[in-house]
Amino acid sequence: MLHRTIINALTGAAVALVMTSAALSAELRYAHVGAEGDIQTIYAAEAAKGIAAATNNEVTVTVYPASQLGGVAEMVDGVKMGSISMGHHDFASLARLVPEVAVFNAPFIYRDGAHALASTDPATSPALQAINEKLVAQGVRIIGRIYRGDRQISSNFPVKTPADLAGKPFRAVPLELWVSMVKGFGAIPTPVEVAELPTALMTGVVVGQENPLTMIASNNLNEVQSHISMTGHMRAVLAVFVNEEVWQGLTEAQRASITKVLDDEAKKSLQMAQDGEVKLVEELKGRGMTIITEADGLDIAAFRDGVNKQIAQDFPNFTPLIEQIQAIK
Repeated sequence: MLHRTIINALTGAAVALVMTSAALSAELRYAHVGAEGDIQTIYAAEAAKGIAAATNNEVTVTVYPASQLGGVAEMVDGVKMGSISMGHHDFASLARLVPEVAVFNAPFIYRDGAHALASTDPATSPALQAINEKLVAQGVRIIGRIYRGDRQISSNFPVKTPADLAGKPFRAVPLELWVSMVKGFGAIPTPVEVAELPTALMTGVVVGQENPLTMIASNNLNEVQSHISMTGHMRAVLAVFVNEEVWQGLTEAQRASITKVLDDEAKKSLQMAQDGEVKLVEELKGRGMTIITEADGLDIAAFRDGVNKQIAQDFPNFTPLIEQIQAIK
């Protein structure tokens, strides 16, 4: 049998491909910044197992969680260059390649979790398909998504209206969309990488942050925060993306198997997020946190109005895309 080995010459190569007369095998490096216990970490681990099974071990995936291969910027650059095969993070992390992709993380854009998954389906969402063409030209392709749960505000004092955050340093994911959103909260955006977040909260560099409850619990932020305001301002959907050369190096059957696994895991992640939120509220209460809802005076409408106004000002080109997304059934 004829054997031909093709090995990526890049240092720290992302993928090793072995061609035989029967099949193409590949070893993929999958990076993300999620901590142990978070939905995104569970997703990546299950996706890796599912891909191996679906391709009869022709494609194997090694997952590098918790920023092992660098922070968000390093991960995106690594996937673009090919030193990392694939990764996942907020859609807005790819905005350095195609700015309008950040629209899929826009606050208050989705009706519910099912709408969020439909709007970010690479196979059926017209808005995402158009943007994906631009990403492919940059060497990166979105091939899946993860539903992480609704993002909520946590702080070390009660937050019920934007006025409670006025003039206070608040953690922003180091991406332009988050900086804009935090301005809409009424706070002072202070970019902090996720690995540095507990220390920044503990030392007062920032007085609050926002994330899904899974992240708040898995990172033990209850040790440095006392309150959670259930704003649900963003239905957190993450993009799963791959180096385009790596993707095209796989067979059509392998690509189809991978996308099916990722789609199945996306649906599971939505169910996991929905099932877990009620339990996490009780768990975090048990850890001593105070949960603030609309019944307690939380003014979600005020946050929505402030954020939408700021986003429209900072990203006027998002308006037609938002309308297209909101029209998806």
